[in-house]
Amino acid sequence: MFVRVMSREECQRVVAAGDLARLACCRDDQPYIVPITYAHSGNRLYCFSMPGQKIDWMRSNPKVSLQIAEFASNRQWKSVVVTGRYQELPATQGCRHERIHAWSLLEKKPNWWEPGGLKPVPQEISGASAHIFFCVEMDEMTGRAACAGEL
Repeated sequence: MFVRVMSREECQRVVAAGDLARLACCRDDQPYIVPITYAHSGNRLYCFSMPGQKIDWMRSNPKVSLQIAEFASNRQWKSVVVTGRYQELPATQGCRHERIHAWSLLEKKPNWWEPGGLKPVPQEISGASAHIFFCVEMDEMTGRAACAGEL
């Protein structure tokens, strides 16, 4: 087996094809990592969550990292690490179109709402929403791939 550096184009293909990432955030020098469903569009990864620890932590420190993998076997895999910034998409008129866009992308993924506990229902823009849509604006993307065989 050998491990090689992936090109940016290869990394983009892995990110575009995936739907599950490990989201890492940090607060008070303490790391925290959780699996999360995402949808990719342009330079953004869109996600959905209920309020909780990861949202609290990302609000206090918006620098995040996501790891996305394709795993065929212990000797054949691809792993991409994305670093970026958390940006909440509140239920306000200013974010309405982007929330609708995020929802339209996420709802194409099977069971995308299950990690958040329940599927959101349409709400008035002026109403408070317990459902949190957010995006990660991607700053950097690197990847490694393992292949069976030798160099």
